[in-house]
Amino acid sequence: MSAEGRPANAAALPLEGLVVVEFTHMVMGPTCGMVLADLGADVIKVEPLGGDRTRTLLGAGAGFFPMFNRNKRSITLDLHHPQGAALARELCATADVVIENFKPGTMAKYGLDHAALAAANPRVVVASLKGFLPGPYEHRTALDEVVQMMGGLAYMTGRPGDPLRAGSSVNDIMGGLFGAIGILAALVQRGITGRGQEVTSALFENNVFLVGQHMLQYAVTGRRPAPMPARESPWAVYDVFTVADGEQIFLAAVSDAQWRSFCDALGLADLKADPALATNNDRVKARATMMPVLRERLAARRADELAATMEAAGLPYAPIRRPEDLYDDPHLVATGGLAPIVLPDGERAGQAVGTTLLPFTLGGVRPGVRLDPPRVGQHTRETLAALGHSEAEIDAMRAAGYVA
Repeated sequence: MSAEGRPANAAALPLEGLVVVEFTHMVMGPTCGMVLADLGADVIKVEPLGGDRTRTLLGAGAGFFPMFNRNKRSITLDLHHPQGAALARELCATADVVIENFKPGTMAKYGLDHAALAAANPRVVVASLKGFLPGPYEHRTALDEVVQMMGGLAYMTGRPGDPLRAGSSVNDIMGGLFGAIGILAALVQRGITGRGQEVTSALFENNVFLVGQHMLQYAVTGRRPAPMPARESPWAVYDVFTVADGEQIFLAAVSDAQWRSFCDALGLADLKADPALATNNDRVKARATMMPVLRERLAARRADELAATMEAAGLPYAPIRRPEDLYDDPHLVATGGLAPIVLPDGERAGQAVGTTLLPFTLGGVRPGVRLDPPRVGQHTRETLAALGHSEAEIDAMRAAGYVA
């Protein structure tokens, strides 16, 4: 069933009436637009003829387009054609916000950079999502993995000597989120001054922000932070345990009160009574000898039994889940944390699947899915008609080859 037929939330979404034109691909730019779209903005995604190539990525990229392009409309234009670029400028003249994530200088070639758009529409907010903020690196080609490697995150994630990228597009996604935050701030300021401005968000600077806690760790302690798998943990029990049948579970006790509850729940009275393990810092110092004892005593326990015990005691724990397991997560299912969308592309096009929503509520309601991820150019004709072009004009544009 198309999301267009689903009932809207009872309350109006906060960005209803806001018009956003989006020239983006891959993850960072689409994430920024998706946040605004989920919050009620009318986001018009401008795709090249034939569609955004992100639609046809394989492997780890297969989920990019359907994840980050819901609640948007799609129009296809050939920006290389003078008349296609002119239509794009005409569309941007009606916009509150324009988002782009192409290489520096690309949008200026089509008269779609901030200076050109602001001259025609002083109220427009233009968000540029880049690899780097202006400076010595700004013309480098950046990817999430590139900035993770050069920005210390891969070093901190992998084992010593084995840098490893994080298991999600963390910089792309968070860079898009920071772009959206900047846009919202610029819109608030526009309400005061009546003028828009340019917002820039970047992958590298986002990555450095994520690693900032480790930079400050070094500044405070004078010691180089060890990669997370080899880190000196500030908590004594904060680890993954391999238990019966090779299952794994994460268990934690991060305070002295939790340690006592942990020992009571798991029948570890002798460890609870040991004065050498009385405080968290004592236990951190004793990890080399304490953890092998804990691992041995818990090795025969079942993961589901340990989970039930930790749950009953109010202690932190987590089963080790794979992404596909989350479709059956009882909390997500019960709270509506997964919403149906219809896939627009690929072998499973037309099938309904679940997607994740923004992780907050407004008035107790999660912003949901109003529009499925669009098919290529699904809304071209209606968008051009809204700009005042007749059916005959649109047919002529299609025949000329710069609109599809």
